[in-house]
Amino acid sequence: MEDYKRIIANNITELRKAVPLTQAELAERLNYSDKAVSKWERGESIPDVIVLKQIADIFGVSVDYLLEEVHPLKATMQNVPRQLKQNRLLITGVSCVLVFLIATLVFVILASVTELSRLWLAYVYCVPVCSILLIVFNSVWGKAKLNFFFISLLVWSILASIYLSIGSYEQWLIFTIGIPAQVIIIMWSGIKARFFVKRNKKKKEKNEKKEASH
Repeated sequence: MEDYKRIIANNITELRKAVPLTQAELAERLNYSDKAVSKWERGESIPDVIVLKQIADIFGVSVDYLLEEVHPLKATMQNVPRQLKQNRLLITGVSCVLVFLIATLVFVILASVTELSRLWLAYVYCVPVCSILLIVFNSVWGKAKLNFFFISLLVWSILASIYLSIGSYEQWLIFTIGIPAQVIIIMWSGIKARFFVKRNKKKKEKNEKKEASH
């Protein structure tokens, strides 16, 4: 048992530093306290099976990897978390570029068959579309708190797109719609943040009690 504690402790520490994450950041993802993570990394206790699976998923490794002292592909595996993060950023970036590529194709095709002077709006509409993609990808892979900025970008880019599409610069009052919308976003973010803080606090207390009983 002591050997497993030491092996798991070393593997968690190495993987966490490879990302890199602080003990507090890892604890937040697991809904545990940083004290619990510190105990795991000192080999004073070991996470239960469910938590080991969560840790393995966060770092993109198998549970077996956490239990093994010798890793034939250790050098490669230590780069997995960083590569996983880079791949996610790459997928997000490629998706946004693809939106602009589609807009360019639309621009070129329409420009060849029509003389419309406002075809450049195709690029303007790309901004709210990319905002939606950022919200989706960030909800799945990123930090939920960043969605505040992406949702704000979505609202204001939609208003800007409508304003530019109207073609009358006297219609600037349309941007006043964004003021209450932004207030709602701020208030909703505050409510959601409090909800998650309370929920995570309860989970941490429950997990700490479970950890103390082991």
